[in-house]
Amino acid sequence: MTTTIVHLLRHGEVHNPAGVLYGRLPGYGLSERGRQQAVTVAQALKPHNLVHVVASPLQRAQETAAPIAGGHRLDVATDDRLIEADNAFEGLRVSVGDGALRNPRHWSKLRNPVLPSWGEPYVDIARRMLGAVYRARAEAEGGEVVCVSHQLPIWTVRRFLEGRRLWHDPRSRQCSLASLTSLVFRDEEIVDVVYSEPAGTTDPTVTGA
Repeated sequence: MTTTIVHLLRHGEVHNPAGVLYGRLPGYGLSERGRQQAVTVAQALKPHNLVHVVASPLQRAQETAAPIAGGHRLDVATDDRLIEADNAFEGLRVSVGDGALRNPRHWSKLRNPVLPSWGEPYVDIARRMLGAVYRARAEAEGGEVVCVSHQLPIWTVRRFLEGRRLWHDPRSRQCSLASLTSLVFRDEEIVDVVYSEPAGTTDPTVTGA
């Protein structure tokens, strides 16, 4: 049996002085802290048998992937299926007490938290992420691969694989900035999910992560 490990890596901290939910908006790159988080993860993965690095097309994911790929003399591939979830509140502040959620014109977007009604359906996120995961496994069969993505897509596919309902309280997400959710395959079967935080723990409710 062949063991392959697919590491789902959440990108590092983003420079976001306005505190908006930036979602898929262009132009949001890593902060200085985020760049250091990416280097820390690259150092942690240096001894690993990485044979492939792939990232979401968004700037913050590409910048997080760069030092990891560089440390293994690999190029960064791009898979659009690793992108952040679509969200109707993109570009707005959604912090409790001072954000868009105080405005009644946005309340209709919250009518169905199970779907959810304000963005890309959880089931669609899980399906596209699974496609990206299995493509990455095939590219790295017998070795390890890093897939740089975003908090909600990573947490959603993990819940799907663990047989849990997809809708959830965002405050419960175990997916810190620059954290690794590692899927261990035996041939094409996932036999374990391992979570680690080489760059430390962060608040799961950080806006627009």
